[in-house]
Amino acid sequence: MDGLLALYIFMLAAFTGYEIIAKVPVILHTPLMSGSNFIHGVVVVGAMLMLGQADTPVQQAIGFFAVALGAANAAGGYVVTERMLAMFKKKEG
Repeated sequence: MDGLLALYIFMLAAFTGYEIIAKVPVILHTPLMSGSNFIHGVVVVGAMLMLGQADTPVQQAIGFFAVALGAANAAGGYVVTERMLAMFKKKEG
């Protein structure tokens, strides 16, 4: 794929994502993020598959960072979800 075409697609995806998220009410951001944690898991699996096919040290480094950042994103999403759900539990005592 031509580098300029890839940059164009990336810019379109970033603009579209920003426009979609900007129209979501603030109160729905956390539930939507908790619902999208499975997507982060798919990203980690895809990054691991690409890391397994990496040939050069640069590709291996990029793949490693993709796996690490994807895993941190997924774990952080679950932590935020757990904290959000804890706010709605009845307090004992």
